Amino acid sequence: MTNRTTNPQILTLIRERWSPRSYDGSAIPQGDLEVILEAAGLAPSAYNIQPWTFLYAHREDAHWDRFLSLLVEFNQGWAKDAGVLLFAVSDTLARGGSEPKPNHTHSFDVGAAWQNLALQAWHMGYAAHGMSGVDFERAAKELGVPDDQRIEAAIAIGRPAPADRLPDFLREREIVSGRKSVSEIMRAGGFA
Repeated sequence: MTNRTTNPQILTLIRERWSPRSYDGSAIPQGDLEVILEAAGLAPSAYNIQPWTFLYAHREDAHWDRFLSLLVEFNQGWAKDAGVLLFAVSDTLARGGSEPKPNHTHSFDVGAAWQNLALQAWHMGYAAHGMSGVDFERAAKELGVPDDQRIEAAIAIGRPAPADRLPDFLREREIVSGRKSVSEIMRAGGFA
């Protein structure tokens, strides 16, 4: 349970979810991963295109070392204890008509899928931590991502563990982060 103070109408699942870095190293059953990704797939998307693909590696499977090596060194240091690593990929083209056209909302839509994933994982007792600390160019090449697809982020999923599993410099950061107040994130009209 977190100590975030929110409007009481905010769903408990949303208020309590956060992104720890300390994981216990346990495996995630394939069935649990499929439930988490099915929840991701229920996200809304423009024209219902569903432009997301999630590439995954389970801890200690044949893909794990490669997936882990595609993260920046800082993220490798803690993500090594996750149960699954994912790369969230978006299709930059809308393929519903006769000719594919640029899909303006591909990143936005995959962001909605990521949020569903994070909430479903939390509900199931896992924690998901999204990362932009990725060697994106190398990852696209090594994972065979087509030119019309974009790696949006990497995601670690695992069972949360006590912060004392982390190096000293990360322990102090293993806390629920604050959020901007609603008055800071909303504007009537425009910016001008």
